[in-house]
Amino acid sequence: MAYRSYNNKDFDVTFWRTKAGAEVDFILGDAGVAIEVKGTSRVDKKDLRSILIFNKEFSPGKSIVVCNEPEERLYGPIKIVPYKVFLSDLWSGNIIT
Repeated sequence: MAYRSYNNKDFDVTFWRTKAGAEVDFILGDAGVAIEVKGTSRVDKKDLRSILIFNKEFSPGKSIVVCNEPEERLYGPIKIVPYKVFLSDLWSGNIIT
């Protein structure tokens, strides 16, 4: 929200949840970017369940899991990113334009 305000950007920030309890923490724009935040230092497949469901249903342009892992990596279409890298990418304008 701070990034959007400080940079005079106009996009919605919402969340997504199913009746079955799957949820994604942040959806930016019109499902253009899906962001899941995990406090773990090792994201595994069970941590990706909700964002995988969202990807299958909406095909966002970017899917990102922000976490405490030390290195970036990919799990299929999902980019798993250390929180410091995510924040740097966000404030550099590389997450949403």
